[in-house]
Amino acid sequence: MQPTTLDILMGLAGIFLVNRLISSKGRPPLPPGPKGLPVIGNVFDMPKRQFWSAFKSWGEKYGKSPILYLRLRDIVYVNLLGQPMIIVNSAKQAISMLDKKSSIYSDRPSLEMCNMTAWNEILGMLPYGDRLRETRRMLHGVMGSKASVEGLYPIIEEESKKYLTKVLDDPDEVASSIRQTAGAIILRIAYDYHVKEVNDPFVELVDKAIQEFSIITTPNAYLVNVFPILRYIPSWFPGAGFKRTATAYKQTCTDMATLPLRYVEDQMAAGNASPSFSSAQLARQLTDEQYITMKWAAASLYGGGADTTVSSLHSFLLAMTLFPEVQQKARSEIDTVVGNDRLPSLADREHLPYIDALVKEVLRWHPVAPLGLPHRVVKDDVHEGYFIPKGSMVIANIWGILHDHQVYANPMDFNPDRFLSAPGHDAEVDPRSFCFGFGRRICPGWHNLHPLTVHRLKRGFLGLKLADASVFLSCAMTLAVYDISKAIDVNGSPICPIVDFTDATVSHPKPFKYTIKPRSAKAEALIRSDS
Repeated sequence: MQPTTLDILMGLAGIFLVNRLISSKGRPPLPPGPKGLPVIGNVFDMPKRQFWSAFKSWGEKYGKSPILYLRLRDIVYVNLLGQPMIIVNSAKQAISMLDKKSSIYSDRPSLEMCNMTAWNEILGMLPYGDRLRETRRMLHGVMGSKASVEGLYPIIEEESKKYLTKVLDDPDEVASSIRQTAGAIILRIAYDYHVKEVNDPFVELVDKAIQEFSIITTPNAYLVNVFPILRYIPSWFPGAGFKRTATAYKQTCTDMATLPLRYVEDQMAAGNASPSFSSAQLARQLTDEQYITMKWAAASLYGGGADTTVSSLHSFLLAMTLFPEVQQKARSEIDTVVGNDRLPSLADREHLPYIDALVKEVLRWHPVAPLGLPHRVVKDDVHEGYFIPKGSMVIANIWGILHDHQVYANPMDFNPDRFLSAPGHDAEVDPRSFCFGFGRRICPGWHNLHPLTVHRLKRGFLGLKLADASVFLSCAMTLAVYDISKAIDVNGSPICPIVDFTDATVSHPKPFKYTIKPRSAKAEALIRSDS
């Protein structure tokens, strides 16, 4: 009888396990974690959804030693068919490993579905090396300093005002307006492309692409990410549907990188190009290699920035629906500082501390990427007395870090006041210190945010990122002119939204009902006059 694919996989996993057992003699112990089964390890222990919450619970469950509890709960080890995975549940250990030891913890695991779909070309998935450094250098000019981001304020403010008008014209399509506005800002910055009022092809393209990226990078989504050899099985073979999926997803990803850039090239050829990231790079007479790097750098800006804003603003709307007292306090600050004769601007930010705290709490309450993107350790390491095998996938549980009761008081509560200093109360740690990555893989634009020391926990926010400015302004402008409340059912009773989020890499609140309407006739007139 011919061996099946499963037989081959089990044999390979068995060989891997035997080799690991032989090589483990005399080394320090692995971090604690669920016991698992022979050969397959912890495959059946992996949660079906809400990975971030389950991983945090594992840290607490497998760290019960009264002496070592504070250390044990921070790091968890699991084995997925021979692939070691390290889950980091605390800021202290994430900084200690991913920042302080960034020279060995800054690589990315090679996810075969990313390789098959061209997503391995995007900044977030590049292996650590020259290509990554060159991409970050290119992006530094557009978002690498406070001054460069402030130069983009006029675009952010103009598109944010258009968003208010879109909501007024069609309050039932706020989700579409958010996507349109986020895409409009990034497309102007990356390509100087002005989106259409509805159904813009580039906005729809990036929405589709990011959804597909989130699917293929979700833990446990595809077996080929664990056994790359599966990519070579015929597409007609049972269980090879992932190959057909990869072909379709590759076209989407390639279009996302190619079509907007082609628009810029056409505009430049016609002498009609305006300043943008892409036009500035193309004017440098790039080599073929630099051109490819630039194309995917622009796509990284386009693909990554837009969805960050979309997710954050949906979480903001959910929070305002659930917590009207927070909404009222924020609105009162705007009325006092800005008044009701004009809209807030980014220049008002330093005078609106509660709105700033509200944005921080939105990012902490449900981070855009609860598990971030996985790191990969390039050599064996011993950390806190535990053995970290070379090739381990290292996941910083950002959601767990931002819901750590040792760092945040009552972490499950939505409370912007936690970020404001008061007599007898120090402001809690800015979540932006953690939610945009660690070490050499931190998102471009968050420069100087992570000093390589645990004292970073007590430092303030030093960087300023494009998406952060966009989210702040959208929240402030929305609160200035709109009232957000629970929807009413057919019996006249308020509908309380269920707090639930998608399980993808980039996580969004699941659809919920709410009502949004102008605060007053004067607010409506202000929206119209500023549009």
